[in-house]
Amino acid sequence: MNEKLKQVLLGGEFILLFFGVPLFIVYGTAILHPTIVILPVLLLIFLLLRFTTSFRFGELISWNISRRVLVKNGTLVLVIALLLFGSVVVFDPENLFNLPRGNLRIWIFLCIFYPLFSAYGQEIIFRTFVFHRYRKLFKRDIILILASGITFSFAHIIYFSWISIILTLLAGLYFAYEYNRTKSVLFTSVLHGVLGDVVFTVGLGHHFWVDMFNYL
Repeated sequence: MNEKLKQVLLGGEFILLFFGVPLFIVYGTAILHPTIVILPVLLLIFLLLRFTTSFRFGELISWNISRRVLVKNGTLVLVIALLLFGSVVVFDPENLFNLPRGNLRIWIFLCIFYPLFSAYGQEIIFRTFVFHRYRKLFKRDIILILASGITFSFAHIIYFSWISIILTLLAGLYFAYEYNRTKSVLFTSVLHGVLGDVVFTVGLGHHFWVDMFNYL
C-alpha cells in the first residue's frame, strides 16, 4: 500500500471515529444506547494504540512534572475556577452550586470518580491516542494540538449545549498543549479532573449532563 493511500485511509479513520461516532450517538440514540457504541470504540482505540503505534502502557502513569510546571498550571486552574464561578454568579445565579445543593451524595460521588474514570479515559482518547495515532497525519505540533482540541469539543455535541462546546474547545486546546509539552496523560487527566469537578460544583454541570436536573 503506497504512502498516499495510507494517509487517505488514516484521515478517513480519524473523521469516522471523532466526527462520525458523536454524530451517530446524537442521531442514533433512539435505535442504540450510547454506551453500546462507546465501549467498542474504547476497545478499538486500545488495540490500535498497542499494535499500530509506539505506545507503551507505562505512559499512562508517567509523571515527570517539575515544580515550576505544577505551580504555573495550579495558578491557571485557580484563575479558571474563579472565572467559572464568577460567570455563574453574574449570568446564571439561580444555578449556583446547584448539584451540591440539590444532591450532595451524587456531587461527592461525582467529584471522586469523575477524575478517576471519565477524565482519565477522555484524556487517553483525545490526547494519548490522537497524538500517537495521527502524528503521521498532522505532522506539525500546532495542527495536532488543534485536532485534539477540536475533536474533544465536537464529542460534546451529545450534550446539546453551546456552553459545553465552547468550554471544551478551550479546555481541549489547553490539555493538548500541556500534553504536547509534558507527554504526561496522567498530568492532563489531573487538570481535566479538577476542572471537571469545578464545573459540576459551581453550577455548570447541567451543560455536561443532559438529565442532571432529574436527580436534584
